[in-house]
Amino acid sequence: MEADTPVMREIIFDTETTGIDPNDGHRIIEIGCVELVGRKLTGRHFHRYINPEREVEAGAIEVHGITNEMLADKPLFSAVAEEFLDFVRGAELVIHNAPFDVGFLDMELARLPGRQPKLAEICGVVDTLVMARQKHPGQRNSLDALCQRYFVDNSQRDLHGALLDAEILADVYLIMTGGQTNLALAGEDSNEGGEGGNKGIRRLPADRPALTVVRASEDELAAHLEQLQIIDKASGGNCLWRSTEASDGN
Repeated sequence: MEADTPVMREIIFDTETTGIDPNDGHRIIEIGCVELVGRKLTGRHFHRYINPEREVEAGAIEVHGITNEMLADKPLFSAVAEEFLDFVRGAELVIHNAPFDVGFLDMELARLPGRQPKLAEICGVVDTLVMARQKHPGQRNSLDALCQRYFVDNSQRDLHGALLDAEILADVYLIMTGGQTNLALAGEDSNEGGEGGNKGIRRLPADRPALTVVRASEDELAAHLEQLQIIDKASGGNCLWRSTEASDGN
């Protein structure tokens, strides 16, 4: 008997920080994770605000709205690190612009006493920004742009937030990586007709009733011609539709 295939566990992950570069001493102030198992949201999540032991830059506050006052009574990273590592260990992290978040996490881990692992040593990492650039070269691939492209509701995202962004990214990631696995129509049971549900092409009967053709009225044709004349004038005589009609009439 064959062993069951392990179900993939993925963690959609995001952070908010005091600034842009951890090499300048900037720190993590929020961690947000949501769990997928077998490409399904489990409802489990990890979310913590963190006292960075330094000031949050004004420009960063404009992005995420997390103020110094909000963080004053929050735990230090050292107090949540073990719980965080236990939550993500062995999973595949899904991150939008992974080098940013991984760089900050590795810097935070390096501050802890003893030899701490780098994030990539205990997790796989998938960068959805790289994935999006491969799928949509030359286009905007920010999280907001992907939400618009894939019709994901991000109306509550007035400000960035690690948990909210992780939840939104989970929706985007599942759509972006879903794909169509076969040519069966959505209403058909993929288990019918043998393995894979491949029923072949369904052809329509030759004696089916002819489709009704609704032709334009005289008024509609006149309005159409008037619009073409406007376009032709505005384009300096380059209205392709009119040139096509002229060639068809020859």
